[in-house]
Amino acid sequence: MKYLPIDPELFSQNRRRFIEKMEKNSIAIFNSNDEMPVNGDALYKFKQNADLYWLCGIDQEDTMVILFPDNPDPRYREVLVLVRPNEQKEKWDGKRLRSDEARKISGMTTVIWLDTLESFLQPWIHLADTIYLNTNENDRKSSQVPVRDYRYAEMMRQRFPLHQFKRSAKIMKELRAIKTPAEVAVIQQAIDITQNTFERLLKFIKPGVMEYEIEAEIWHSFLSQRATGPAYGSIIASGDRARILHYVFNNQECKDGELVLMDFGAEYGGYCADLTRTVPVNGKFTKRQREVYNGCLHLHNYAKSILKPGISIVDYTEKVGEEAGKVFVKLGLLKDEDIKNDKEAYRKYLYHGISHHLGIDVHDLGTRTEPIQPGMVFTIEPGIYIEEEQMGIRIENNVWITEKGNKDLMVNIPITVEEIEALMKN
Repeated sequence: MKYLPIDPELFSQNRRRFIEKMEKNSIAIFNSNDEMPVNGDALYKFKQNADLYWLCGIDQEDTMVILFPDNPDPRYREVLVLVRPNEQKEKWDGKRLRSDEARKISGMTTVIWLDTLESFLQPWIHLADTIYLNTNENDRKSSQVPVRDYRYAEMMRQRFPLHQFKRSAKIMKELRAIKTPAEVAVIQQAIDITQNTFERLLKFIKPGVMEYEIEAEIWHSFLSQRATGPAYGSIIASGDRARILHYVFNNQECKDGELVLMDFGAEYGGYCADLTRTVPVNGKFTKRQREVYNGCLHLHNYAKSILKPGISIVDYTEKVGEEAGKVFVKLGLLKDEDIKNDKEAYRKYLYHGISHHLGIDVHDLGTRTEPIQPGMVFTIEPGIYIEEEQMGIRIENNVWITEKGNKDLMVNIPITVEEIEALMKN
């Protein structure tokens, strides 16, 4: 890992929170993600299972976490399972964790090797009445690939058909949505890295620069600050390409008079930042660009003012949509009768959601329909996309929900027309 060590108490606290939700005399088993093949003998860069990482902080393949709080032997109430280091393999792929190193990262005392697990696991299962198994229940999940969690669940149900099985994901969705202060502190580190990078970009962008050159600056800045890298594929979209929400080609020239939309964020310590800013390539907004940008900033600030405990994301999105309609009338994009005839007429110019949960995953676990609660972390990212003017603007910050409202974790990142122009000028 590139990042500095995370306090293991963060992961110990997460395990305690999960254990409190478990039924009496139950065991919970979590697996790491698969190593995914690319072509030939190559593999994609390994990405850890977010739930397992949340419990132990271990970012290594073939890892397991087993929680059995009612185990008669207290040594095995929390168990970390690691692949045994292999000297020959390490010559090719690099060092694997030793047990003492894993203890320091995870805060777990008991570490066993994967090749010895079977002799432990079967007696534990026989002592338990209920088995918690994990699957991906993120509402945005789209892949149908039978990953390790699903294969493992099928195998366990065949081996132990008379046990009661329960879904860990149901508990995880509740717990991971509510961030502890320790988690938010790590998110803030990812945000601070992202802020430094954005301010660097404001001094770099000029007419003639290529989108991929901006992306390269992001990578350089992130890695030089100990980030793992981007939390997701950076979107660097100049001109009319800014209307493409997940534009990933990043291969065109940024031209004089255009805006460039940049959606990027660092991953640090397993947690993500998610920033969007739209800036003028030549450092100066035109009158119309300023007008639309300020309309988007108004929507951003309005959304932030109502994103408080008690409102659901569904109701919140509807309210922001109503405000967007008013803004779009002022900008000459819609007429009053358009709004009267169709309350969602604004979606012609704002065709995505306003906020999503943020944490270990960029689109993190959490509910959309139930009232939001203190501790949740959200993005706020309204946009205005005008095909007729070949213009796209989005403004995104990350906020932490508190008892009284929310705290903007990106409050120090330049956001106004004046701040952006001043920094680009200098």
